[in-house]
Amino acid sequence: MADGLGRSPVPDDFAPPPAADDLARWAADDAAARPGRLDRLRERFERHDVQAYFGVRRENTRYLTGFVLGEGEEKVAGHSGQFLVGRDEVVVVVDSRYTIQADREATGARIENIGYDLPGAWRRLVESLGATRVAVEAGFVSHALWRRLDAAAPDVELVPVEGWVEQDRAIKIDAELARVAAACAVADRALAALLPEIRPGVTERELALRLEWLLRTGGAEAVAFEPTCLAGAQAALPHGSPGDLPVEAGRVLLFDFGAQVAGYRSDMTRTLFVGEPSERDRGVYEVVAAAQRAAIATLEAVVGGELEVPSGRDLDRVARGVIEADARWPAYGHGLGHGIGLATHEGPSLSRSASEEPLPSPTVFSVEPGIYIENETGVRIEDLVLFDAGAGRVERLTQFPRDVLVVGG
Repeated sequence: MADGLGRSPVPDDFAPPPAADDLARWAADDAAARPGRLDRLRERFERHDVQAYFGVRRENTRYLTGFVLGEGEEKVAGHSGQFLVGRDEVVVVVDSRYTIQADREATGARIENIGYDLPGAWRRLVESLGATRVAVEAGFVSHALWRRLDAAAPDVELVPVEGWVEQDRAIKIDAELARVAAACAVADRALAALLPEIRPGVTERELALRLEWLLRTGGAEAVAFEPTCLAGAQAALPHGSPGDLPVEAGRVLLFDFGAQVAGYRSDMTRTLFVGEPSERDRGVYEVVAAAQRAAIATLEAVVGGELEVPSGRDLDRVARGVIEADARWPAYGHGLGHGIGLATHEGPSLSRSASEEPLPSPTVFSVEPGIYIENETGVRIEDLVLFDAGAGRVERLTQFPRDVLVVGG
């Protein structure tokens, strides 16, 4: 049972998957938002004395042009989906495998079938945009490609830049927030549906595969990442992978997983108890829950007018401080959280090394403190939180209960 609920959650406790008209509305909202996104990118051109922007990240391609590559597809797509934004025009490059798709999805862009040879077309493309200095997504263009582009047009200067589009993506419009919330609901329903199947003896891998099935058949177009299920001492691995370890009574069971809906992702972690928890494990759970509550309470104080908007570093310090003040177990070594949207991990960052700048808004990010005791146990609780300082809004998008939940009894 779940403390405070009186019963375990069931799928119908959560919102149903999005309907076809929801998907159509979100697609229309995206198309309407793209001109503004391109305008904000172009506003940087004059400040940095460039005439074009070359992008290769598939998330940025979708955000700015509408052309969609699936998770990992960029590894086999060659240069297809890479793009140039000029002062007046957008160019999406493809090979013959993607021309029909690009014509359908990247409406408003010029589609260039360059085959598999971007360097061979590079001079022609940049000249067509009147560009002599091109901003390049330096963190995602290989050194080899950079050298080949430079050699193809030595009179065109490649200017390394980072974070231009990502900073814009951190601030979400309502249609983006709605898709993250829908992905959260799909994940909530999937875990609720899995609960009756959790029992001693079933393996981590079996539960992870079953959870993925429930996500994919319950409204997700894909999983946000491979689901994690870790039993007992394995839960002390913050990024562990499920194996053949069986679930045991009296131990923790940690799930970390997410759904993808219309391109946008969710991410949640729940640490459950198979049978009654030990005093130690319950204590660990309570400290982690207190750390998460403190971070979210800080955001609530902001929208209540009691505090200024914190930085990601500030918020991490609040949650970490709760665990350190308790002093019984070490605080998490990872960050408190990360932004989420078209990518599972994006801005803003909430960590000891995050920016000191105030958090952007409206935005959505995870709040996921944890305690990990090597070879013994681990607890993490992760929720996605919508934060909109201007609208006075703080909302947990993850609705699955976060009280102590005993399963497998």
